Amino acid sequence: MLFTSDKEAADALAAAYQQLRREIGKVIIGQEDVVELVLTAVFSQGHCLLVGVPGLAKTLLIQTVADSLDLSFNRVQFTPDLMPSDIVGSETLNKERDFHFVPGPIFANIVLADEINRTPPKTQAALLESMQEYAVTVAGKRYALPRPFFVLATQNPIEQEGTYPLPEAQLDRFMFNIELDYPSYEAELQIVKNTTSNRQIKVEKVLHAAEIQAFQQLVRRVPVADNVVEYAVGLVHKTRPNTPRAAARASQLLEWGAGPRASQHLIMGAKCHALIHGKYSPDIEDVQAVALPILRHRLVRNFKAEAEGITVDQLVKELL
Repeated sequence: MLFTSDKEAADALAAAYQQLRREIGKVIIGQEDVVELVLTAVFSQGHCLLVGVPGLAKTLLIQTVADSLDLSFNRVQFTPDLMPSDIVGSETLNKERDFHFVPGPIFANIVLADEINRTPPKTQAALLESMQEYAVTVAGKRYALPRPFFVLATQNPIEQEGTYPLPEAQLDRFMFNIELDYPSYEAELQIVKNTTSNRQIKVEKVLHAAEIQAFQQLVRRVPVADNVVEYAVGLVHKTRPNTPRAAARASQLLEWGAGPRASQHLIMGAKCHALIHGKYSPDIEDVQAVALPILRHRLVRNFKAEAEGITVDQLVKELL
């Protein structure tokens, strides 16, 4: 895919985004905001954590996104007995009695980590290096993962018995924490009609790996005004309790605030949000549009906030 200018490439990205929305919309009814955030993460080279009760089509959404992109896709069902080697792969003896590496399911462009909080920290940590370094190390050897590479994880917030909450270090590696809600009455009517008939829905491929990587580089080249960067960094500083730029409410209700990675994701997310909506540079409204899913898993409430029933989402909306 060759473009004569970044403006032409930006227009192509906006058109590809609309086409992807149409293809995904054949299967996923409603959830427009969720689809937008997942596609924003794809073009921003970020990872997503989808949180919602069972039956909200979290897994189906990720599979449909993979179907609309010409990328390799693997699903890993996380269970308490899953081992790190079940994800990254292991060395085995071949017929010649030599060790050779057998890649695990992490070696794909899109990896669905289903119910990631059901596996112990040892196995969760196996994802850390791959999410940050785009490589895994087995028996002292480093193996690069295919590019582009995304981890899209799901989590069930209801059942906490026998689960292992993700540590903050791993949560911070997810660009977005996306919360799914129940569909509307009208959307659920359409879902039931579509899924209880013998109608076969085919999702067309929209983009290839090279095109996605070209768009990822385009997002990085988007210019950003200084006042937008200052707003994003200032917003993150507001969340850090008992620091010079902290908001009064943050100092009262938060134990920990967001780190520098949140500032980076706010700018990358704002750039992509602007492009897919037909703009060539982000403004403060684009930062605000992606702030909640970027900040909600990076803020830790203190006892006062928990006792008063104040949620992280409420705090973020106050800061905005």
